[in-house]
Amino acid sequence: MRWHGPGDVRLETVELPSPAPDEVLVAVAYCGVCGSDLHEVKDGPHGIPVSRPHPISGAVAPLTLGHEFSGTVVAVGAAADVAVGTPVAVEPNYRCGRCVACGEGRYEVCDGFGFAGLMGDGGLAEYVLVPAYMVHPLPDGTDLAAAAVLEPAAVALHAVRRSTVDAGSSALVVGLGPVGILVCAMLREAGVELVVGIDPVPARRELAVRFGASTVLGPDEDVVSTVRRLSGGVHVAFEVVGAQAAFDQALACLRPGGELMLLGLADRLCVPALDMVNAELRISTSVGYRDCHDELIGLLAGGRLDLGALVTDVVALADAPAALLRMATEGGRGVKTLVRCGGEAC
Repeated sequence: MRWHGPGDVRLETVELPSPAPDEVLVAVAYCGVCGSDLHEVKDGPHGIPVSRPHPISGAVAPLTLGHEFSGTVVAVGAAADVAVGTPVAVEPNYRCGRCVACGEGRYEVCDGFGFAGLMGDGGLAEYVLVPAYMVHPLPDGTDLAAAAVLEPAAVALHAVRRSTVDAGSSALVVGLGPVGILVCAMLREAGVELVVGIDPVPARRELAVRFGASTVLGPDEDVVSTVRRLSGGVHVAFEVVGAQAAFDQALACLRPGGELMLLGLADRLCVPALDMVNAELRISTSVGYRDCHDELIGLLAGGRLDLGALVTDVVALADAPAALLRMATEGGRGVKTLVRCGGEAC
C-alpha cells in the first residue's frame, strides 16, 4: 500500500526486488497501523521524503507505508547472517554507522534518522526488502501477529530505560494508546507498583490495568488531587499524547525533583519555566528505540508480555487503503489494528 499524498494511498503492484549483499527479503505476515501512518494519510507529508531522497534508504514518495511488521525471510544477500525460512520481527530504524550518535551506539538518533515504512518502503505489502541489521529472529512457533506489536513495545521499553524510574518509584502515564499501555507493562516489569494511567476511553483504561496500571482515571476526573493523595506526586510522568493539556497535567502531578518523560509528538509546547526551576523538575525525551528487541522477544516467548491482547482489529491487505483512510478521518475504533499481509505461511 503506497502513499502518494494526503488522502491518496493505493494498492499497487511493483517489481519484486532482489536483496543486495547486506539485505534480506521478508514475506510480511502482519503490519500494525501506527498513529504516525494515519498522520501521513490524513495531512502528510510529515516525515515522508517528497522532494529529495532519504539519505540512507534513497527512497522518495510514492513509497510503501508500515513500520510495525513481522514475517518470514524468503531471500538473503550474500553477507546477511540469517537463514531463509527464519521468522523475524523487524526493528525498522535506519542507521548510517558513521555519525557521532552511531559512534556512541545511540543509533536511534542517527543523523540519517528514519524508519522503513515512513522514510523508505515498509511492511504494508506482501514483501519488503530491508537491511539485514533490522531483522530479529523469533523462536519457532512465535505468534507473528503478536510479533508485529514488538515495535511499539520497543518504543515503550526505550522510554522506561531512559527515565530515572526504579522499583521504588511511582509513575504516571498520560495517554493509553498502544504505546502508553505498553509503558504501563514495562513499568510493571521494572517493579514499579504505583502506576497511574490517564485516558478518556474506558476500554483503554481497562486494558491498561491488565498490562500493569494500578489506578486509572479519565482526564476530566480530579487527576492531580488523586495522584497527590496516592503518592505525594509521582517520581516520573510519561506524556504519550503530544498535546499541551496532557503535558500540563503530567507536569502538575510530579513531586519536587520529578521527571517528565516526553514521548508524544507536538511541534511546540509552552513550558512554565519558573515553576519548574523552583521545583527542580526535569523534562527528558525519548524517540524510537535501541537494543530493545531481544529483551522483548524474551518476554514474549516467556509469556510475560501478552502483545496479542492489544490487537483489536485485523484487516486484509486488500482492505488496508479504505481502513487507513477511515481511521485517519474518523479515528480508530480499538487499540491496535493489524493488516494481514499474507506472509505467515511462507
